[in-house]
Formats: sequence, structure tokens, C-alpha cells
Amino acid sequence: MSGSDSPASPRTLCAACALPLPACLCEWVRPVVNRVELIVLQHPQEQHQAKGTVRLLSRCLQRCRVLVGEQFDPADLLALGLHEAGTALLYPLDESADAGAWPQGKEPARLVLLDATWRKSRKLLHLNPLLQQLPRLALAASALPPSRYAIRKAQRPEQQRSSLEAAVLALQQVESQGQTLAAAEAVAAKYAPLWAGFEGFVVQRQGLMSARSQSESEG
Repeated sequence: MSGSDSPASPRTLCAACALPLPACLCEWVRPVVNRVELIVLQHPQEQHQAKGTVRLLSRCLQRCRVLVGEQFDPADLLALGLHEAGTALLYPLDESADAGAWPQGKEPARLVLLDATWRKSRKLLHLNPLLQQLPRLALAASALPPSRYAIRKAQRPEQQRSSLEAAVLALQQVESQGQTLAAAEAVAAKYAPLWAGFEGFVVQRQGLMSARSQSESEG
């Protein structure tokens, strides 16, 4: 049998998402034009996580850049515009925040998201002083729906969500603030396909985890 006739190996990678074909996420990509730019600083341990959502998020959002690292070269962060006015860090406000809270009702030009566990995100803040200087934007607790991310256990379920959920909720929040009801509904409708894609991604990952667990138990 020639190579071209051979069935694809389970480890054959998708040319578009670079994941093994059984885990290909391309069918869940839902393009959205986000008004506020999203910059994701991803901890190296998250880069190849099968359960990670940043790969899907970056494929969906038109204005999204991902930088992988732990201690970033300040020049790289400056090149992303993190020193410019209008940059907010999506992170809860606490005593370690140098710049305080992002002004309520004001829309940032860009939003920075840390893709890491809570412990690792604190380390990212510690290792990168420029991040500590950014005003922080927190998700409005009163408007938060239950997390839809059923494939990764959270240590603090009331606060922790997948990176995709946190990013999209924040983008909807800032794009909707101060808008009429009709305009806010239009923002929600714009992101609805992305949420649907995310739910499909979660179901797919649950199926893969279940199949892997069954295979291991039978082995």
C-alpha cells in the first residue's frame, strides 16, 4: 500500500490547528471581530495543554495576539503596546496592584490576559514588573454566568474560568458598558457563535477524555 493510500495515524496533525486529527478544533472556530484588542501572555506549561482554550480563542478573535513565556523581555511587552495608555490587565484587584482599578465605564484599547493557573499567574506578575503597573479590569461578579468549562477542575470555582470564558466575558462587558439595551444585545449576539463553538469544543474534549479513560481501564 502506498503512503498516499495509508489511513491517517491517530497522531497525524491537522495542518490548520496543529493538533492530532481526533482532537482537531477547526470545526469549532467561530470568527468574531472584537473591538478591543486581546493580548494573551501564556505560561509555557499551558502552551500544549490538550484542555487549553487559548488556541481556539486566538483562532476565533480577529484581534488577538499570543506571547508564550514566563519572564518576558520588556522590549517584547513594549512592542505589544503594554506601556501605552488604554491598556488594562484582566485580573482581580488586590494589594499588589500598583495602578489600581481600570476606570469604570471607560473602554480600554487593549486587554491583557494571563493564561496560567492562579499560582503561576501570580508568578508572572512578580517576574514582569510592567504587568504590575497596569490598571486592572475585573469581571463584574453580579453578571457572571456559571462556568461552562466542565473539563478542568477549578480550585476556586466561584472565580476560576477557562481563559476563553474570561476573555469573552470581559470583551462583552467592555463593549456593552454604557450602551442601550439593543446595542448590548447586539454585542451578545455577536459573540454567541463563539460560545456555541466553545461548548462544542468542551463536549469534544469530554468525549476524548472518556475514550482515553476507557481504553486505559481495558488495557
